[in-house]
Amino acid sequence: MKKGFVLLAALAISVGAFASEGWMTNFEKAKEKAKAEKKHILIDFSGSDWCGWCIKLDKEVFSQAAFKEYAKGNLVLVMADFPRDKSKVAEEVQKQNDQMAKDFGVRGFPTVFILSPDGKTVAKTGYQAGGAEAYVKHLKDLISKGQ
Repeated sequence: MKKGFVLLAALAISVGAFASEGWMTNFEKAKEKAKAEKKHILIDFSGSDWCGWCIKLDKEVFSQAAFKEYAKGNLVLVMADFPRDKSKVAEEVQKQNDQMAKDFGVRGFPTVFILSPDGKTVAKTGYQAGGAEAYVKHLKDLISKGQ
């Protein structure tokens, strides 16, 4: 029993808590939601199980209360994940993510895009040192400049 729990915990850590924390994987549904709720879209292009900076961004920012609180009221979150273990992402989501990476010109991970509620690119960023509060301020600055 202990072995199964440890394996399950390791899997949860490696994948992250994206789905359970409001992260969407269907980009079309996220765009519909953003438009309906008049919220910006944050897309995180990530290699969740191999990219050190992606893991650091998730741990220092996306999993923190300050970011979650800001995101809940202001953002629709989209995870475009490119894990080494392809079994972590459904085939149709992999195809969507590949197309999104091509469309957005993603060349490395993590790459974070902010889109307006109508789906237009407002800003592109990535990992920023300083923790969740500093990252929220960074996002607010990007959004205010990009509107």
